[in-house]
Amino acid sequence: MKEAYIVDGIRTPIGKFRGTLSTVRADDLAAHPIKGLMERYPDLDWASIDDVIMGCANQAGEDNRNVARMALLLAGLPFTVPGETVNRLCASGMSSIVHAYRAIHASEGDIFISAGMEHMIRVPWVLSKASSTFVQDSKLYDSSFG
Repeated sequence: MKEAYIVDGIRTPIGKFRGTLSTVRADDLAAHPIKGLMERYPDLDWASIDDVIMGCANQAGEDNRNVARMALLLAGLPFTVPGETVNRLCASGMSSIVHAYRAIHASEGDIFISAGMEHMIRVPWVLSKASSTFVQDSKLYDSSFG
């Protein structure tokens, strides 16, 4: 069985409500750590990345598509590198590491980028279902508070 190692770790800055990061899309923000890895390891053949696995719990609004794939393309990784978004709510980032670990042990690849991402300031507001047809008693909820 192959050994699996975490080689490096990079994170984005932590923002605050209506702060400087509030205008940045989630996939653009998620691309920054990948770019950072590319700068730290310029001699790595980035086309040899077997998968980018990114946990994202919310997946609403801007995050509703495969943000792992979007982030890797925005970071400048080759389009041949696949991306997978994992949603396990609060454990999504950890699940991305577990997915990569299992893939390495199953000989499904050697080099993975695992990550977790949330950008809660940009999540959409959610309108609840009405109590019955044609009744307008719906409530508006901030989806960042789960």
